[in-house]
Amino acid sequence: MSKIRRRDFIKTASAGVVGMSIAGNAFSGTFQKKEQTGKRVGIIGLDTSHATAFTKALNDPSAGPEFAGFKVTAAYPKGSNDIKSSVDRIPGYTEEVKKSGVEIVGSIDDLLKRTDFIMLETNDGRLHLDQAVQVFRAGKTVFIDKPVAASLADAIAIYKLAARYKVPVFSASSLRYIPGADEVAKGSIGQVLGADTYSPATLEKTHPDLFWYGIHGVETLFTVMGTGCLSVSGTFTDDCDHVTGLWTGNRIGTFRGIRKGKSDYGGIVFGEKEILTLGRYSGYNALLAEIIKFFQSGIPPVSSEETIEIFAFMQAASESKKLGGAPVLVKSVLKEAELEADIKVNGYGI
Repeated sequence: MSKIRRRDFIKTASAGVVGMSIAGNAFSGTFQKKEQTGKRVGIIGLDTSHATAFTKALNDPSAGPEFAGFKVTAAYPKGSNDIKSSVDRIPGYTEEVKKSGVEIVGSIDDLLKRTDFIMLETNDGRLHLDQAVQVFRAGKTVFIDKPVAASLADAIAIYKLAARYKVPVFSASSLRYIPGADEVAKGSIGQVLGADTYSPATLEKTHPDLFWYGIHGVETLFTVMGTGCLSVSGTFTDDCDHVTGLWTGNRIGTFRGIRKGKSDYGGIVFGEKEILTLGRYSGYNALLAEIIKFFQSGIPPVSSEETIEIFAFMQAASESKKLGGAPVLVKSVLKEAELEADIKVNGYGI
């Protein structure tokens, strides 16, 4: 990807908004409410703490009304094949969910026969496309945990295939629901003029830098800023990533990915009416409640366009790193990834 000449930047970036809209229409879909009965939830992947946390919350006899009687009834444990931190968790997490009355099955096909809704929890985003397609073919509404995929092309392909199969799909980090973010998104401080967010950003060699863990803070950034990011640039060191996005309306949003010193989640949002410091992260239950609402309605609370733009932002950050921090157009990475995604989609022979 060539370095952007400064005099061409504003003109090209503005054109990118149109380009993103066109790209978005190709993978978006209007889903009708799925006529699924029952409240049996199946989990794919027991290599992440999210799987055990969701199971404990839903299967707790004292679970609150926000979970509407949904229960995890079966799980397919296989997650990553070669990410040691994930592979090593599978035996322990398998035994843990068994204690909550969860049946362990030997294949995704077996899981789909025994459940009504799916949480795709596999920690390794590289597996998500193939796993998701199996769920789509069965017509099951599915939540895909972060990262929705380990590449922007795979992420786009997932949403395109979901639209073709007419299956509702939703993906988000629990940091979307950090206290204050949702209220800001609904206009509590007026128009958001900018924001600075932060989170841990540990690295995993099989995933682009921010896809593995930095996605948490990036999702917070997009929750408050919304879509419309034109370009991404950054400063990258062994200890920290500091990524700057230029949004429409001359708005600037930044993300700090922490790898040294005190780690935490949070941010500051600059609005027309107020400068707001976001609250402290409070766990998974807010996200889980949104997942259950999604299972009931079939309406994703986060659009495919927004999720794809989050991944385009992170991919553009990777490209900026290769270019020594130079700005990279979001439009450019979307265009390149969509061509690759079309090849992947066609490979499934639909």
